[in-house]
Parts: sequence; C-alpha cells; structure tokens
Amino acid sequence: MEALGGYPSKPSSSRPRLVSLILTVCLCITSLYLLHAKISRNRKHADFYSFQVKDTKGRSVSLEKYRGKVSLVVNVASHSEQTEQNYRDLQELHRALGSTHFTVLAFPCAQYGDTELGTGRDAETFARSNYAVTFPFFNMIKIMGSEADPAFRFLTDSAQQIPKWNFWKFLVSAEGQVLRVWKPEESMEEIRNEATALVREIILKKRHEL
Repeated sequence: MEALGGYPSKPSSSRPRLVSLILTVCLCITSLYLLHAKISRNRKHADFYSFQVKDTKGRSVSLEKYRGKVSLVVNVASHSEQTEQNYRDLQELHRALGSTHFTVLAFPCAQYGDTELGTGRDAETFARSNYAVTFPFFNMIKIMGSEADPAFRFLTDSAQQIPKWNFWKFLVSAEGQVLRVWKPEESMEEIRNEATALVREIILKKRHEL
C-alpha cells in the first residue's frame, strides 16, 4: 500500500514498544499487589492472638480475647495413656494461676491413632465430666499436614517443632509470641515456674502503670 504522494508507508515502530511498556507496567502492578498482600497477611497474623479459631459449637472465636494473658496451648486427647495425669495437672495450673492473667487453651486433635474419637464437643464433655476442667476448649483440629489449623501452625512454625503425640504444651506470652514448648513427658513443675514468672511480670507491670 502506498501513502499519499506515491511513497510506500512505513510500519509504525512505536506500537511494539507501547505493547512492551504496557506489559511491563502490568507485571510491576501485579508484583506490587502480591507483595502487599503477603505483607498484609504477615502483619495480620503477626502473633498467636491475631488468629480466629472454632469453638466446640463450630462458631468462630477470635483469640484476641486472650491477649494480655499468658497462655499454655495444648493438643489434648481423651484416650491417651497421659490423659488423666495431664488433665489433672493442667486444671491445677489453671486454677492456681487464675484466669485473669493466665489460661490453658485446649485443642483436641484426632491425628494420633485412636486417642481422640469424637468431636471437639465430645472431648470437652469428657474432660469436664471426668476431670472437672474449667479451661477453654476449641473444636477438633489438625496439626500435621497441609490442612493444619493456621493458629496451631503458627505455634509449630515459631517453635520449629511439630507435636509427635498428644499433650505437647506451647507457652505463649501476653503479646502472643511462642516462648517455649514442652513434650508430654517433661516436668509440669518447670512449666508452672515459667508461667508463674510471666504472670508476676504482668501484675508488676500493671501496678507500675497505675
């Protein structure tokens, strides 16, 4: 095809550059969006208390309600060889340190053989009926694998340890950070000493703020 005046028209060299520029801008915007989303997720779940979990009735519960307290988070089971001793020890610790500055948080898990066969509500009923526990229970969760509960995954990622059996205990600070983890056979006395020291710190801090 010829242009006016008899000269052949030249193909525009600016069009490929324009397309390349648009693609580059789109890629930059997409990368910035993904980076922002990742940062937002990390900020949203910067600590244990920023998560939501399910209670034994299947309702969503924000762990934010426990912020400011020391928490001992435990993967519990109704039919383990360690069930009786652990429930008695955990209830005694929960009672001794009081619910104002400390709490045990129980998460039933059915990934360890036949040690937990029912629902989260069944586990709660069993513990309350047989061992008179008063600490909070949550719904049945998974701890291992791709379906692991996000709140519990935060604990295991922070501690760099995944429970190999029931009644692993994660000590969480008032700010929601994981401080220690204990296996079921480890001394409850050590847990009591560390939790008591943290509770005292909270009480002293509040007194200084008055």
